[in-house]
Amino acid sequence: MPLPSEPASDAAAERTRTREFFAVRAADWERRFPDDGPRYQAAVTDLGLRPGQRVLDAGCGTGRALPPLRHAVGPSGTVLGLDLTPEMLQQAARAGRSGLAVLAVADCARLPLPDGALDAVFAAGLIAHLPGPLAALTELARVVRPGGRLALFHPVGRAALAARHGRALTPDDLRAEPNLRPLLAAAGWRLTSYLDTDERFLALADRPADRQ
Repeated sequence: MPLPSEPASDAAAERTRTREFFAVRAADWERRFPDDGPRYQAAVTDLGLRPGQRVLDAGCGTGRALPPLRHAVGPSGTVLGLDLTPEMLQQAARAGRSGLAVLAVADCARLPLPDGALDAVFAAGLIAHLPGPLAALTELARVVRPGGRLALFHPVGRAALAARHGRALTPDDLRAEPNLRPLLAAAGWRLTSYLDTDERFLALADRPADRQ
C-alpha cells in the first residue's frame, strides 16, 4: 500500500477533531475500560526498559502506562507523558500521576525534544489517531537514540477492536503487519516483534544503530 501522507491543512483539522473527541470523553475514559491495567503492565515489561533510562509515553491520555513506566526506569530514570488533549492530562493529574512523569501538551509530529534524547517510546492506541502516521513515526525516531525502542500497543487486538466498533477489518488497516512493517521502515524503525490477539496488540521496533 502507498505510505500515508496528508496535506498540512487536513492534518491540522484532524488534530482538532482528535482533541475534541477525547476532550469530552476524558472524565470517564478509564471507567469505560477498567480492566486494561494488567495489559499495560505486560506491554511495558515487553518493552524491556532498564533503570535510569528515558522514556516517552506518546499520546499518554490519562496516564495508565505511567506507573509501570516509572517503575521500570526507577527514580533515576525520566518519564515524559505527552498528549494532544489537555483534558486527558488533567485526568492524569487528578489520578495522582503527575508525580510519576513530566506531563505536557504536545503534538507527536512536532515534539519539543532534541535529537536522540530518549531511550524508548511507548505509544498506546496512538497510530489510529495520527493524521500523518509517517511524519509522526519519523518524529518519534528522531528523538530516540540509535538502538532505542518503540512499542505500539493497544489493550485489545485489531479484530476485537473492529468488532467493538461494529466494523470489519480492511486490507488498508495501518496496524496489519504487511502495512506496518514498511511504514515503520520508512520512518526509521525496524519491526522486531508483532503480536495481534484478542487480548492485545503489541508491535515492537528498534531504531537501527546504523541509521542516524
